[in-house]
Amino acid sequence: MSSLDQLEPLIAPAPISGWPPAPGWWFLAALILSIFLLLRLRPWQRQRARIETEVAIDPQRQTALDEVARLNRPYGGQPANQWLQQLNAVLKRLCRTRYPDDHPHTLSGRAWLAFLDNRCPAAGLTRWMVLVEGVYRAECRLDDKAIQGLEHAVQTWIRKHV
Repeated sequence: MSSLDQLEPLIAPAPISGWPPAPGWWFLAALILSIFLLLRLRPWQRQRARIETEVAIDPQRQTALDEVARLNRPYGGQPANQWLQQLNAVLKRLCRTRYPDDHPHTLSGRAWLAFLDNRCPAAGLTRWMVLVEGVYRAECRLDDKAIQGLEHAVQTWIRKHV
């Protein structure tokens, strides 16, 4: 008898099972699933944002926005006193009708800006002290960027105040 006959037969390796997958495959599956879900939710979010922007605002706010849009802006270094006064007048008229018990038309200076900021902090009107001080300066001039920023803040306040 040869020494080869004394050897035991070879054991075939067990077949590699496909289940459960390695941890890396679980991570990849979770990643693909989350990307798929995010892509499915995006159109819903876009539709919701579009609906929120299309909501009609009440007539008082729309009138105030139209009035602000019609004002002559003091571009090119023109004096801004009159424009600032007109912005204040629009805001005070709107506040007088919306908050009659608070008597906002009697406020001035920092108290006026604080009143506006309490009603809509998102507008950030407290940064625009020129809104109340510029009216009283002899030659108040604003650069184009400041004019656009202040007008945007006023429009935001008109749209979103509570």
